Amino acid sequence: MAEWLGGLAVGQWFETEYGPFEVVGVDSDAEMVLVQHYDGTLEDYDFETWMALAARPCAPPEDYSGALDIARDDYAERDDTPARPGGRWDNPLDLLDLRDR
Repeated sequence: MAEWLGGLAVGQWFETEYGPFEVVGVDSDAEMVLVQHYDGTLEDYDFETWMALAARPCAPPEDYSGALDIARDDYAERDDTPARPGGRWDNPLDLLDLRDR
């Protein structure tokens, strides 16, 4: 295995001037690193390209919605359930009674 691949592991996050990315694969036979950018784009780098990136380790982003291509409003909590008298939902089996009405 090439020495430069020895310090890389799947799941590590790096940052360049172009933004953060995660290492999602290391191919020691081909001496390539597969990365996924925050927006979901996949890219592979050989040694020369990796060195030119000058990537530095960083923390993973707090919001992973970039790779999913959705806005925060798309996965916000919604209250689509019918209101129950008293406003309590202690027993999920009580919902069965509401379907009969």
